[in-house]
Amino acid sequence: MEEMGFRPWQKGSLHGWLTAAVRLLFLLLACSVVATVREVRGNEYPGVQLKVQNNQVVTDNGIVEITFSNPDGMVTGIKFNGIDNLLEARNKEADRGYWDIVWNRPEEASMFTRIEGTTFKVVASTDDLVELSFVSSWSNSSESYLAPLIIDKRFVVRRGSSGFYGYAIFNHPKGWPDLDIGEARIAFKLNGQKFRYMAISDERQRVMPTDEDRASGRVLDYKEAVLLTGPSNSELEGEVDDKYQYSCENQENKVHGWISSDPPVGFWMITPSDESHTAGPVKQDLTSHIGPTTLNVFYSNHYAGKDVSMSFRNGEAWKKVYGPFMVYVNSVSPEEDQSKLWADAKGQMLMETASWPYDFISSDDYPSAAGRGTVSGQLLVRDRYMENRDMAAGSAYVGLAAPGEVGSWQTNTKGYQFWTRADENGSFEIKNVRPGIYGLYAWVPGFIGDYKYHLNVMVKPGSEIQVDPLVFSPPRSGPTLWEIGIPDRTAAEFYVPLPNPRFMNNLSKNGIGERFRQYGLWDRYSELYPKNDLVYTVGVDNYHRDWFFAHVTRKTGNSTYVPTTWRIDFHLQNVNFRGTYRLQMAVASATLSRISIGVNNLSQQPPSSTGRFGNDNAIARHGIHGLYWTFGFDVPGSRLRRGTNSIYLAQSSSARTPFEGVMYDYIRFEGPPRMN
Repeated sequence: MEEMGFRPWQKGSLHGWLTAAVRLLFLLLACSVVATVREVRGNEYPGVQLKVQNNQVVTDNGIVEITFSNPDGMVTGIKFNGIDNLLEARNKEADRGYWDIVWNRPEEASMFTRIEGTTFKVVASTDDLVELSFVSSWSNSSESYLAPLIIDKRFVVRRGSSGFYGYAIFNHPKGWPDLDIGEARIAFKLNGQKFRYMAISDERQRVMPTDEDRASGRVLDYKEAVLLTGPSNSELEGEVDDKYQYSCENQENKVHGWISSDPPVGFWMITPSDESHTAGPVKQDLTSHIGPTTLNVFYSNHYAGKDVSMSFRNGEAWKKVYGPFMVYVNSVSPEEDQSKLWADAKGQMLMETASWPYDFISSDDYPSAAGRGTVSGQLLVRDRYMENRDMAAGSAYVGLAAPGEVGSWQTNTKGYQFWTRADENGSFEIKNVRPGIYGLYAWVPGFIGDYKYHLNVMVKPGSEIQVDPLVFSPPRSGPTLWEIGIPDRTAAEFYVPLPNPRFMNNLSKNGIGERFRQYGLWDRYSELYPKNDLVYTVGVDNYHRDWFFAHVTRKTGNSTYVPTTWRIDFHLQNVNFRGTYRLQMAVASATLSRISIGVNNLSQQPPSSTGRFGNDNAIARHGIHGLYWTFGFDVPGSRLRRGTNSIYLAQSSSARTPFEGVMYDYIRFEGPPRMN
């Protein structure tokens, strides 16, 4: 059925939707129970205490004591459950809990800068809450190593809360100097003597090596990847440590962190909303990694490259609030199962998510629920080669982002984004939207291409906007003759080999985990195809088994690589020699790529080509996708023949590294348009 274009998930599943409804009810009940317990427990604790000294500020709510440097605003100490400092006290105070950016002035080299406040202010101080502000501001007299920004770092401590909240207001006032920002994040470096177990999701959990283990290992194809040799934990011998193996999509990046076993304590980063994270719900970024380190990366060009950039020119004014997030700490008794720490952290995440937007933030730049709006509607899909009627866009991603071109949301960095998933009828509701003017975007699993509403949407405080039914007409020229893959913007359905046994990692509780996160898979292509490239025969081969997940270069010697050419063979019983056929190609990732298309003769002149595109580096960084691209190529019927035909996909760029290439999402060959 799939070969003919029928995809069961488009029709919906009553059992699936009932299961989802039951899960939602369970989560809501769990969230309600957690909230009730926390509220009762919160009333048992004294008010939040604040001590301001010359060089430090200390808050204490009876559960956790947090120390900040004054006026720098670095988190230098977190005292909890008998541990004097959850952070790494062996580090300098500026290297424990800090905001940082990577930035540069135009045409200059990038700089890594920790954000050091120059002024400190108590924004609010009551028994129930303390909010602190540490502001860093550039001035004309400042040294050149300071970015021309005003950055207000905020921290909030609440009565009865087992942790604290943080956010930052980034401001580039009108008329200020030009700059580029490459990364903006907050980092916490934890006590390496205590925290050895890391958890990213239910499956992605493991005992981690130490910083010292990394330092004594062997660097592999790039500096982030290190082969462990003689680690302190002998069970980790021969594994590869690479922080990019623990990356996560924005939409899934809700809670991650570390567990100490003595005493059993958890340290968690909770992100209740990704509205301030850049480039949409499927943008990937770092989470927690060796150190032990826990991050919240609000902006970077990881898995995107320079196509996702943040540049300010000609005195452009810009302001954005990153966060708020929560740093949550928890504990269990030594006799209890330490897995309860992860379960409890997930419960806290649900409560924080249900409480979004927060009602206790003291900044006019962060609107409460009453100051936000809602946008709802229905999305349909029109593809007359699949159905004679419009189809409900079930499970569609529908979102609001800065106005721009079709698909521009995946490279948008300066504004906020708000996304939801449509139900089985294509109906959607985007809640808690900040006031502003937005483009309305969408994409639908099972179809290639992007949708954009022809009008901008203006959201005002309290507004409830209902848009007319929307119709998405995905790229289509004629009937499907054959297809390879599933149009879901990833290469996950294709063949991902087992890693070289010398580099195999146990990335999850149950073994190696998702194969694509393993190190060195790019070299496996050369091992599987040492002389001749991949040939895929439509109707005979199976893309789950026979289509390598990444079209990469071939290794021919020490640090020597050559471009590769893949061939798709297919049979046509009849050919319309006067008609125009079309090859639709969706790409899930590209790095320094140019794919030339040949039909039955690779040397035809001039060949069709994608042109040079992509720099997301997802192959090297263990991502099964990066930025999404679509291409369409007309094929004159005169180039085809009855019987066996071949389409060539040739890397036409010079090969310099093993990481150059593409990951295809989906390829479809269409016949000439039907005559109405």
